[in-house]
Amino acid sequence: MSVSLVTTFFLSGLPHPPALDTTLFGIFLLVYILTVLGNLLILHVIRVNSHLHTPMYYFLTNLSFIDMWFSTVTVPKMLMTLVTPEGKAISFYSCVAQLYSFHFLGSTECFLYTVMSYDRYLAISYPLRYSSMMSWRACALLAAGTWLSGSLHSAVQTVLTFRLPYCGPRQIQHYFCDAPPILKLACADTSVNEMVIFVNIGVVASGCFLLIVLSYVSIVCSILKIRTSEGRHRAFQTCASHCIVVLCFFVPCVFIYLRPGSKDAVDGIVAVFYTVLTPLLNPIVYTLRNKEVKIALLKITDKVTHFHTE
Repeated sequence: MSVSLVTTFFLSGLPHPPALDTTLFGIFLLVYILTVLGNLLILHVIRVNSHLHTPMYYFLTNLSFIDMWFSTVTVPKMLMTLVTPEGKAISFYSCVAQLYSFHFLGSTECFLYTVMSYDRYLAISYPLRYSSMMSWRACALLAAGTWLSGSLHSAVQTVLTFRLPYCGPRQIQHYFCDAPPILKLACADTSVNEMVIFVNIGVVASGCFLLIVLSYVSIVCSILKIRTSEGRHRAFQTCASHCIVVLCFFVPCVFIYLRPGSKDAVDGIVAVFYTVLTPLLNPIVYTLRNKEVKIALLKITDKVTHFHTE
């Protein structure tokens, strides 16, 4: 990593009129609290309910854990930029840590969505062999593979970004440290870095999305072979939740990282969708659309109510 003359960067924050500082702070604080509580609730519900100790919910616990921290990497700092001008400052090494953590959790989530689609493919296409094909050992290996792959992918992004010298402007036109706005501040040619990052992210995002699409094409073919309409409806409902969160995650990422040119204001607003809203959307989608989780939540609610009435 190159030695940089810059010791502190300054985040511009979200583009908005200053009069909206308090309003935006309140909205994003509420969303962040709901995100953390919602994902903690899913983790707790799955842990205490033995009926949810299945591969699908094992991967869902990984997703909830990632979402909780994915939001924590960016939102608290964004809140600080809304409260005080001093909150916009971020040290060089804190910026490195934030970029690494952001891409680590984001790419791990990308790989995890792919694994979850593969899990649904096996469950629907091979119901009789599913338990042997998706054993707990296989689940653990697949989950570990997503975390390891995400770590390596993020390491590449971070090293490529911060191996360049930074000696001049320090204003990052974004609300968190990300590669595209940081590279604009480098005191060297960044064309090679931008191309490698573009290809790296492009291969990961397009590869994962292609595998997910292939999984769901196979899933739809298998569902159409189910004789009963109730069985088809149950199978479609199980997969619908996953499809919703996949689209909400991938579409903004593709828009920001895999299009020619970059508009800082537009990128900042679009990034809110997958850094702030998607982590909140996951617990909502997986609870409101999932019958098993709703039943487990009702049981916990009944226990709490019964405890307080005694």
